[in-house]
Amino acid sequence: MLSRFLSRRKPEPFQATLPAGRRIYAVGDIHGRLDLLDDLLALIAADDATRGPAQTGIVFLGDLVDRGAESAGVVARVRSLCAERPDTRCLAGNHEEILLGAYDGDADMARLLLRVGGYDTLLSYGLGLEEIDAASISELVELMQRDVPAADVAFLRALDDYIIEGDYLFVHAGIQPGVPIERQVTRDLRWIRDPFLNHAPNHAKLVVHGHTITDAVDLRGNRIGIDTGAYRTGRLTALGMELDRRWILDTVDRAVIPA
Repeated sequence: MLSRFLSRRKPEPFQATLPAGRRIYAVGDIHGRLDLLDDLLALIAADDATRGPAQTGIVFLGDLVDRGAESAGVVARVRSLCAERPDTRCLAGNHEEILLGAYDGDADMARLLLRVGGYDTLLSYGLGLEEIDAASISELVELMQRDVPAADVAFLRALDDYIIEGDYLFVHAGIQPGVPIERQVTRDLRWIRDPFLNHAPNHAKLVVHGHTITDAVDLRGNRIGIDTGAYRTGRLTALGMELDRRWILDTVDRAVIPA
């Protein structure tokens, strides 16, 4: 009887920590909102300055592009940050995968790109609306290869699939429950929703992810989702972490909220 009762108990929340002296800010899906990215980076810098010395890193959770008006500007800004601050890293999201697939000539990916906000990405890189609409898929690929800078393409190809810091695992979409991180497949890391979202037991790490939009930060015992739909809500969110503490910054509330 006792064993059956214990098996039904809700798992204890994962008690995640970072090593002493380490501070991390994870940034959710930006989707072409350069205005919000610059605003959030200013909030992060101000918050970081109030917390005393630390080795501070920033982790972008992917989906830099599509839907917002300034995808090219977002990629350029994040690429510059990663070059200037080696402790800034970025994950590949499913929208980066779509963009690169289209750039490489995958016709299905090119069609998908145009359905999921890629028009805005192409416009931000200088392609004209009329030439996009008039182009065949093969012609669209040629236009992309003409106008998307090689440096941006190389940067996007080199993005990480996951990052581990202390007891935290940073991924774009999530993980397949019960599968060790080294055996996770790329598609799940960039695209998964269920069964990850509905999995209650703890993982080997506390998972911080984007990809699935929620109105506010989705705080669960085994995962924290920070995609707050910036491209349509104006709320771009960062999760701050240090030792066993966590806090939230976003471009709407503009206040430090304990998590």
